[in-house]
Amino acid sequence: MDYELSEGDAGAVLPTAIKILIAGGFGVGKTTLVGAVSETKPLRTEEILSEQGVGVDDLTGVESKSTTTVAMDFGRISFGDDLVLYLFGTPGQDRFWFVWDELALGALGAVVLADTRRLADCFPSVDYFERHGLPFIVAVNCFDGARRYSLDEVKAALNLDPDVPVTLCDARERESSKDVLITLLQHVMKGRGAGRARQAVGS
Repeated sequence: MDYELSEGDAGAVLPTAIKILIAGGFGVGKTTLVGAVSETKPLRTEEILSEQGVGVDDLTGVESKSTTTVAMDFGRISFGDDLVLYLFGTPGQDRFWFVWDELALGALGAVVLADTRRLADCFPSVDYFERHGLPFIVAVNCFDGARRYSLDEVKAALNLDPDVPVTLCDARERESSKDVLITLLQHVMKGRGAGRARQAVGS
């Protein structure tokens, strides 16, 4: 796939270094996505699941998961010679929410990863970004054996605004994960272009 941004986005200007959040529920694939696309060895803050998570962390569909992110994942990917994305994966459990405000500081947008087996786990991330006015998209991570739903069904189930993109991905695959990041960038640029148009009309 060609990863050039579309001509329709040409009027929107992005900084050359961009901070992106990768969010979602516990075990949804955030660490996997960051590791799949990062051109450098990703920084991970994973710890062995402890007794604190017993009865709290829902392992449905990810029963083999033995570690969890306790602070963040960090990776980097370049698009061409003049655009670098810095990826920050957020922790998925409620008890680590206190780090979200720090991670979100200076972010340009976010990807909310979703697992259709546990779609409700997306709501805290979606609510957070809506409250803070941070542009985001939803990427459905297609786990093996998980039931498939249409993008419209996912959007309706999450009660998303019509302009929030929803896409499918395989967080294990580099190209698929790249597509997700491109979709987010195009969404952010579209929003910035619309914002400038509104300012021009009002001036």
